[in-house]
Amino acid sequence: MEQNGQIGKKQIALNIVNSKSKHKGFGSGSIDLNNVSPVIIDGGVATIDIGAMHAKSKVERGIKFSTEKADVPNGRQVWLVWVAVDRTAEGQFYAGATACEMLIDTEAKRGWKILADHVNKMDYAMKRRVMLDELGDEDKAALKHLLISHNEDWWNAAPDELKQALETN
Repeated sequence: MEQNGQIGKKQIALNIVNSKSKHKGFGSGSIDLNNVSPVIIDGGVATIDIGAMHAKSKVERGIKFSTEKADVPNGRQVWLVWVAVDRTAEGQFYAGATACEMLIDTEAKRGWKILADHVNKMDYAMKRRVMLDELGDEDKAALKHLLISHNEDWWNAAPDELKQALETN
């Protein structure tokens, strides 16, 4: 049997499976990215930017990234926050949120981020974890405002842990 140039070996693929999918075959049980959204916080303003799912948010486009902070001495701090939404019999709610730091120097077209951290934090958000301790008060306030204005019912139904994580001094 030949598949994708390999003989006798079944390929493993990342299957994006959602609630409408009936796939139960090889590789089933994969992650559902339909319930997680990326939020970019830049300069105290939080916006949903779906491009961040593929590292192509507005602030990331045209930037050459390094894994060395020293390569971006004039970078401004930008946050990527993964927000997961869950559903119960009562309805949907914000279930998890995790923050990932980036440094962006738009003029020099240079940036710093750790891609593995971004991937791991997305996974943690999908597992309903809240990891927002690194955000400053201005960024917390921006994220809280965005979440409430996007869907106040989801905010009201969110766990106390998330609400407390976004309290400011």
